Amino acid sequence: MHADAVPPPPPVAAPPDPVGAARPARRRTVAAWALWDWGSAAFNAVITTFVFTRWLTSDAFVDPEVAAAGGAPLDAALAEHSTWLGWGLTAAGAAIALLAPVAGTRADGSGRRRRGLAVQTSVTVVLCAAMALVRPDPDALTANLVLGIALLATANLTFELASVHYNALLPRVATPATLGRVSGIGWGAGYLGGIVLLLVLFVGFIDPEVGWFGVTPADGANIRVAVLLSAVWFAAFAVPVLVAVPDDPVPAAARRPDGPSGLRGRWRAVAGAYRRVAADVRDLWRTSRSTVLFLLASAVYRDGLAGVFTFGAVIASGTFGFSASEVVVFAIAANVVAGVSTVLAGLLDDRVGPRALVVAALAGLVVAGVATFLLADAGPAAFWACGLLLCVFVGPAQSASRSLLTRLAPPGRESQLFGLYATTGRAASFLAPLAFATFVAVSGSQRWGILGLVLVLALGLAALLPLRLPAARVAGTRAPAVARPAGGGTA
Repeated sequence: MHADAVPPPPPVAAPPDPVGAARPARRRTVAAWALWDWGSAAFNAVITTFVFTRWLTSDAFVDPEVAAAGGAPLDAALAEHSTWLGWGLTAAGAAIALLAPVAGTRADGSGRRRRGLAVQTSVTVVLCAAMALVRPDPDALTANLVLGIALLATANLTFELASVHYNALLPRVATPATLGRVSGIGWGAGYLGGIVLLLVLFVGFIDPEVGWFGVTPADGANIRVAVLLSAVWFAAFAVPVLVAVPDDPVPAAARRPDGPSGLRGRWRAVAGAYRRVAADVRDLWRTSRSTVLFLLASAVYRDGLAGVFTFGAVIASGTFGFSASEVVVFAIAANVVAGVSTVLAGLLDDRVGPRALVVAALAGLVVAGVATFLLADAGPAAFWACGLLLCVFVGPAQSASRSLLTRLAPPGRESQLFGLYATTGRAASFLAPLAFATFVAVSGSQRWGILGLVLVLALGLAALLPLRLPAARVAGTRAPAVARPAGGGTA
């Protein structure tokens, strides 16, 4: 029988919070969980930020004659490639917005978050490894560029879905009193993992004319090897969490009866999941309106945070005159600062509460962003100072947001809320690029794009400030269990 055809039985109380204060968080389990963040730096730092995406939009994929001539034709070709990249990532964002909440709801109902994490991480690793097949072949530049963008966009989708399941495992790792600390350790591990991997790839393959094992820049071999090693890195460090961190036990009464097998049954299950998501949003609006408003506010400022990363290297090069090598060196330093500040902020999170930490971090980002704009004529030294100051606040804002949402999530519904978290974030993912591009287009100067990013961060801060979340739910405890229908999960 189907959940959409049979009325649900009377509500059954949700199981007790499995992360009660009586069960201490084991260091080994925390370390295993955080290693996924460490390994995911291969995707965040190498694939999407500093190496592969930058390579795709460089003159390596432009007709050699146009690249040699330079000037307006080259600028037009690079702009066209950036547009294609933007459309590809926009399509991925739309897919994430549609699939993330359903993936979270299905995982909550089946108790199979770890399996979902394993599947989505594995697919992401395979896609990253396949990026090594992309070559700047003069006879097939467009085909290779499109292949690279397609692989990148699809990997973005699977990575975000994996992150939904990974974030939802946080309550299985931390106690209510250590959620902020453990979340900070994970974010910090991601930054530090990025440092180590970028250093290895920069010294071994990207910077030297002849790298390790005789790898050279010819045919993009140095970038392709870097991407392949990044896939291996991610795969290796994703294993511990799959072995050491258990799923939440789901009572039989909370599971949905099995429906028919086959394509028709799966389509009905997916349709039921969407109905469940819509019902959950309505229920969340009635029972915890502040949580819905937090999801909306965080969608705005998280896009501003993403914009800082996305356009940081562009601003460093175009406004402050950084070379490609200087950008990578700055990226390593930025990851050091962000990683250390995030770990320290995680300790503060459990004392003052994540909301206060997010507000302070966003205020610091606005101030540092305005300073970056005002000092744009001061040269590279100014960007080093202001850019590293921005990095002090970026990590804590991200980590504390995850901690805050975890505290707001009723036990057993973490994946669902993190799915909505991903959806709302993607729904607002156009804000930072739009603000940056608009400010640059109107002013005719890239410098003013900095204020566009600051505006998005300020809007997110303004949306967050009026929210009054219950103090007990943001300073060391979890949200209470919410009664759910026994048929509320999805198969």
